[in-house]
Amino acid sequence: MAEHPSPSVRWSQRREEPPMAETSVERDDENARYTIAVDGELAGFTEIHPDADGRLRLPHTVIIPSYRGQGLAGTLVGGALADIAARGETVVPLCPVVQKYLRENTVEGLRVEWPDA
Repeated sequence: MAEHPSPSVRWSQRREEPPMAETSVERDDENARYTIAVDGELAGFTEIHPDADGRLRLPHTVIIPSYRGQGLAGTLVGGALADIAARGETVVPLCPVVQKYLRENTVEGLRVEWPDA
């Protein structure tokens, strides 16, 4: 019996990547916060509260549950801190998310006053 060469099997699967969501970080002074939107929908915010010395206290960051796990907290905080630096303002990081971001990243020109331990 003659052997037949085995056909070469080729498997190709084109994986469709989901389109990248458009995110934006904006300052909302009326509501004392920075917001992050994903495709135009509110996905989270970080609060900003000026103190008597004119510094911005950042006490709390929230990402809406359906948007968690996408790295949006870092995007939000990074965008907020970059904007604050560009405005020449000083931050007091009270929020653990903001504190962690500042320990792991450099924000050019940002003045930070760490809260007393």
